Amino acid sequence: MYETFYGLTAKPFQLNPDPTFYFDSRGHHRALSYLEYGLHQSEGFIVISGEVGAGKTTLVRHLVQKLDPQKVVAAQLVSTQLDAEDILRLVSAAFGLRSKRLEKADILLGLEMFLVSLTAVGKRALLIVDEAQNLTHRAVEELRMLSNFQLGEHALLQSFLVGQPEFRDMMQGDDMQQLRQRVIASYHLGPMDAEETRAYIEHRLSLVGWKGNPRFEGPAFDAVFGFTTGVPRRINTLCDRLLLAGFLEGRKVLSAADVEAVVDEMKAEAGPEEVRPGQALPAGPLGANVIPLKTGSAAEAIDAGALEMEGGEEAAQARELAVRFQAARMEERLVRLEKTMGETLALLQRALARPKKAGAKEES
Repeated sequence: MYETFYGLTAKPFQLNPDPTFYFDSRGHHRALSYLEYGLHQSEGFIVISGEVGAGKTTLVRHLVQKLDPQKVVAAQLVSTQLDAEDILRLVSAAFGLRSKRLEKADILLGLEMFLVSLTAVGKRALLIVDEAQNLTHRAVEELRMLSNFQLGEHALLQSFLVGQPEFRDMMQGDDMQQLRQRVIASYHLGPMDAEETRAYIEHRLSLVGWKGNPRFEGPAFDAVFGFTTGVPRRINTLCDRLLLAGFLEGRKVLSAADVEAVVDEMKAEAGPEEVRPGQALPAGPLGANVIPLKTGSAAEAIDAGALEMEGGEEAAQARELAVRFQAARMEERLVRLEKTMGETLALLQRALARPKKAGAKEES
């Protein structure tokens, strides 16, 4: 939508983790060093933790892209609430092995034979478990047991456990002592500072052909940092909507006031108490790229043909988008009204069904 208006080749602030956009901040660089150190050790566990949206998955995928497939066979899995046998089946499937309708002993035997076969041809296996905080204690223990697979003095499997801070808390439990003894390195990935936030934004823009359009005023970068606290996913959410708002209003220069206006729109969507500086910013009713329009601003500008766009196609798209915005807002209001009426009706029904107190007189 806004890519053509700003002369970009793709969306710079998509929310899906994409190693193409990897940004080597100080924290990410250090976390990557820990992972590379773990690869060099070829054994045990490396634990990387970080808040939601800190860039953990992008970091890991960036590392996997750098691996030599002739030396390392990597399997990645995103864990949910898995128990012991489920995690074994998922690990087996991640390495391309059959596990359906097999007993646990057969799954373990198949995994061990596969890992030995890799060693025989000069390769080694790497298991990457994302969202590790969702694992049960039994599932984590099962992963620890897999690290016991050895051929002589050579470990057959190495694991990276990537998760939110809750996973670090889980590891401090008394029943996790044996796992902690297998962890050879651990790192917590924190947010970026203000300087890195600006560099991150410019980095992502430069990867899609940005040549200074739009131009960000200095205070705009500070405003983005203030409301995102340097967390990559929050930056992506805010900046994506900022560029869309700039496109809708025909702006080639983005200021701190523009950032604040977008944040205000997000607050209005989520409710006055749901979004504060430093919290994750929500998507709009039509998804992450939608900003409801205020009456008297972009909506009227579009109707009046006041947007300075190259060609008529973008203007037509903007008008269509404005109509969709208004329809979405109206639909949202109708849903809220229907919910309120339903709750009111339920209260009346309960009141009418309430038994009368003993001795109450009938009205004539």
